[in-house]
Amino acid sequence: MTATVFIDGEHGTTGLQIQARLSTRSDIGLLSLPHAERRNTDARRELLNKADLVILCLPDDAARDAVAMIDNPTVKVIDASTAHRTAEGWVFGMPEYDTEQRAKIADAARVANPGCYAIASIALLHPIVSAGLLPADWPVTINAVSGYSGGGKGLIAAFEDQAVDDYTDAPFRVYALGLGHKHVPEIQRWGGLAHPPLFVPSVARYSQGMIVQIPLQLWALPGNPSIAQLHQALADHYAGGRFITVAPLDASVDRLEPEVLNDTNELRLHVFGNEKDGQGVLVGLLDNLGKGASGSAVQNMNIMLGLDEGEGLTG
Repeated sequence: MTATVFIDGEHGTTGLQIQARLSTRSDIGLLSLPHAERRNTDARRELLNKADLVILCLPDDAARDAVAMIDNPTVKVIDASTAHRTAEGWVFGMPEYDTEQRAKIADAARVANPGCYAIASIALLHPIVSAGLLPADWPVTINAVSGYSGGGKGLIAAFEDQAVDDYTDAPFRVYALGLGHKHVPEIQRWGGLAHPPLFVPSVARYSQGMIVQIPLQLWALPGNPSIAQLHQALADHYAGGRFITVAPLDASVDRLEPEVLNDTNELRLHVFGNEKDGQGVLVGLLDNLGKGASGSAVQNMNIMLGLDEGEGLTG
């Protein structure tokens, strides 16, 4: 039987990506509002309560409002906004988080899709904190760079449309220098950290693709873990994984480029280091529009609807 799905916010960057991944599938029936009706509250309410599953691609407050409109108890919801990622009653939509998370998603009525920076950070932090290699109260620093598509239509226009007021020809920007980026609470909660990480994101002049880096002074860590121990903790945690993979130490290279996983749902983890100086860096490589947004949403949708997890995805 075909499941019906309504993407609320289908004309935004993430919504368009999800729609493209679902539009050719015969096992999904997409419900849609005409563009002129997208702000019609009654029309939205009708589809929000008619679909088997709703995917919210909205700003945080609008996502909360949309959830409040749903009174049909059979409707399942995936929220791609930040609004519910640490909220009670919502399941965190990272199937690879631990051995139980996939089943929790399958049974859930409400799933919060992870953020792009956050899913890579959590994928790196959670296994090594759980293994005792990184204390929960360690002062963690995260540096990251994303393609400008991660900022949605406004940032895309700023980098591509010379006619807009915010247009820039800058090759690179560091931002969120108030150190209060919206992904920080999510990373702290699901990364298992006692304190907010110091997170410094940046955006560069390319469309999509992301690199997240967590540098570690291994000599300062309790137990002085080796690069091999960090790598093994990640490899054990994601052994047999479909969409999160750990590059072998002997295959790790001297440089990484952010666009190599574009148009996939893969998140690839690397461990680099200098044993002599006791230094290491954990790196996550992904498509910010794939595993970092729409790919994760489709993966979660498949699980919630009892379909093959990788249907419609590559990676």
